[in-house]
Amino acid sequence: MQVSWGADLKKGVAAYDAGDYAAALRELTPLAEQGDPAAQSNLGMMYHTGQGVPRNDKISVKWYTLAAEQGNVDAQSRLGVMYHTGQGVPRDYKVALQWYTLAAEQGNAIAQSNLGLLYAEGLGVPQDDKAAVKWYTLAAEQGFAGAQSNLSLMYNTGRGVAQDDKAAVKWYTLAAKQISEAQRRARECVKKLFKGC
Repeated sequence: MQVSWGADLKKGVAAYDAGDYAAALRELTPLAEQGDPAAQSNLGMMYHTGQGVPRNDKISVKWYTLAAEQGNVDAQSRLGVMYHTGQGVPRDYKVALQWYTLAAEQGNAIAQSNLGLLYAEGLGVPQDDKAAVKWYTLAAEQGFAGAQSNLSLMYNTGRGVAQDDKAAVKWYTLAAKQISEAQRRARECVKKLFKGC
């Protein structure tokens, strides 16, 4: 039996985006229980952040796992974070590596950056600066500031790549611009008491 989740999922996501977490929960829960991976991933996020529900990392991991096992790339990346940091599950770098790799290979910039970190630090995998540079570069090229900053450090120190001051400055500047823009937006939101943010 094929179930059409599209309209209800859109309602749930729209309610979430509008800050109506009770409505989001009402729309997403039945879909998640019926096996919709996007709804499962969104519920995982709600339980992880405590939006509309009491924060509960174990329930978050449950929903992320169900979605990740169906190939939901966001859930795979987030589940990697849960294992990487030990939230809702015992910290396990090897399991984090598995989930990050699945998401990173599908182009998820957060997973690519986090995978770079595991390789750079030798967490759950033998330390490999060249692999770290590879994953940082893929994420940095997508505009992910954390990867840009880490890639800058790799170029600055010559870890996994030939030392290159110009490349280090390039990636650091790109990261700094994003951080400055985020700070500017945050100041605007505070001035507006978070209305319209």
